[in-house]
Amino acid sequence: MKDFTVPARSSGKRVIRSAILEFPNLTPSALQKALKHKDIRVNGKRVSTDVTVEEGDHVEIWLPDALFEQDATSKASTLDNYKVVFESDDLLAVNKRQGIAVHSGKGTEGDCLIDILRKDSHNPSLDLCHRIDMNTGGLVLTAKNKKSLEDAITLFKADLITKRYRCLVRGVPTCGTPVICQDDAIMKEVSAFLEKPKTGNVFIHDIQKPGDLPITSRYRVLHVYSGIGPDGEDVSDLEVELVTGRTHQIRAQFAHLGHPIIGDGNYGRNQYNLHFQNLRGGKVRYQQLFASTLLFGKIPKENIHHRLSGRSFSIEPLYDVKLN
Repeated sequence: MKDFTVPARSSGKRVIRSAILEFPNLTPSALQKALKHKDIRVNGKRVSTDVTVEEGDHVEIWLPDALFEQDATSKASTLDNYKVVFESDDLLAVNKRQGIAVHSGKGTEGDCLIDILRKDSHNPSLDLCHRIDMNTGGLVLTAKNKKSLEDAITLFKADLITKRYRCLVRGVPTCGTPVICQDDAIMKEVSAFLEKPKTGNVFIHDIQKPGDLPITSRYRVLHVYSGIGPDGEDVSDLEVELVTGRTHQIRAQFAHLGHPIIGDGNYGRNQYNLHFQNLRGGKVRYQQLFASTLLFGKIPKENIHHRLSGRSFSIEPLYDVKLN
């Protein structure tokens, strides 16, 4: 933690700008995160928005000392946001941290992943091949040029790139029909219908209603943590394969099945989530969901990415939950 008294030069400025003037190595994204978690105090009062400060105000910033000391322009600072998993002349795959949006939009604050990657790679043409939620960590595939982007999107549309996720869920799911996946993995397949309002959460129905979209997911239980939930309930580590890729599909569908993701306050229950602690002994801040694998199928030779046929890229999920 560090603090400062607002000088005359910062009077009337926002607290983030004022803080950066006092501690140049702090990044806007780190300060936005501190605001979100109410880790900034102005005159002893916690604030969650970028408020205006005046000369003489006392500001406390409850962040690790290392964030005040690191060179904000160095490569090390960006590794907190992502790590490179794979790179070729045409593609860049990274493992992004939870809490950073992949692109700018309504409700997002600070730098987004694609802007950071464009800056770090010195390539303004870099673009997203697909998207994942801000609070979902894991694999994001980007293209370095227009041709690479077009051919990658073609593969996604043709189901020649399969996305898999890892997540921690309440209980042990057993429903579904056994299926054999493209890599011979045996999973259970579950289907339903998704209602997507103009705003807010989506809804899952077992019987299709007007406007509903069909959804299908596959899953397998990788591990069961016995008795670590409330009242001795089990928790499962799942691998989930998306057959369709709708908004919030995994989160909403598994909550509908009675197995919400730990840390998901939208589709789960806060009372359940509060039972768990993160690895530092605090509350679980993010949904325990990670984009863990990209599987490439048999890619036609005319596609620029054909050399990736049969390859896969995976990361281990960085679950932030005490599991024992």
